[in-house]
Amino acid sequence: MDSEACSKSGENANGLEEDLRSETLKWQKRARELFCRLSGDEPMLENISAYIRDSQFFLDNGDLIRAFEAVIWAWAWMEIGLEKGMLKQ
Repeated sequence: MDSEACSKSGENANGLEEDLRSETLKWQKRARELFCRLSGDEPMLENISAYIRDSQFFLDNGDLIRAFEAVIWAWAWMEIGLEKGMLKQ
């Protein structure tokens, strides 16, 4: 068995997890900052808020992929809402 190949695989996975956690935290911060400046369509704002909360829940529970996915959905809905005039800053 090639122990070097096994150890490098683990190192890459740890680096990927750290990168994903870091990106998720970065986008959570940006999403919260933008969300706090928004007004407009209440159901849309509630949906966005739920995605932001879900992202934190998944992050707290070690589900990094779903945490990142949820915050990206929150960001996407904010951009869509602003572009379509449903939300305002």
